[in-house]
Amino acid sequence: MSDFVLVLKGSPRENGNSSTLAEQVAAGAKAAGAEVESISLHTLDIRPCDACDSCHETGGVCVIKDDMQALYPKLRRASAILVASPVYWFTVSAQAKLCIDRWYAFESPQGSELRGKKFGFVLTYGDTDVYTSGGINAIHTYESMCRYLRAEIVGMVYGSASDVGDVQKQPELMEKAYQLGRKLAPGS
Repeated sequence: MSDFVLVLKGSPRENGNSSTLAEQVAAGAKAAGAEVESISLHTLDIRPCDACDSCHETGGVCVIKDDMQALYPKLRRASAILVASPVYWFTVSAQAKLCIDRWYAFESPQGSELRGKKFGFVLTYGDTDVYTSGGINAIHTYESMCRYLRAEIVGMVYGSASDVGDVQKQPELMEKAYQLGRKLAPGS
């Protein structure tokens, strides 16, 4: 695998709290020597999975012609993937979920092409508690997903942050995100 960390930002706000933490993760990974690319999913045209199963007949090639076509090679190349999302209605944002659902194309009888990759996750929520905010639902989704993929969760960074800029007032949370990036870098 390459020394490439892919950062997927699932917030509709380019400068939102989860995006800010994602950029801290990216900075940490770069400091540890990784090549990093950050992508704002909100700017992409990603359609829902059609459940047509054509990808299983075409060797992992999805027939939906949208912006996922450019993401698939990056996901394959990445040694580590970070998914950052605000909590919307008690789980991950629609932007993050659409992208993750389309990972179905990586499935084969041998398992997923994402098997063995390192994953990190960033979550922000408006409530003060990970349980009442619904953040715990997103965490359980990520844990179940990685268990199925047989992929390692290197770490999760999450916290309460509602207004734009709230995470920047939390140096401990910012530092945790930076350190997560260092852990996601190959060789860490």
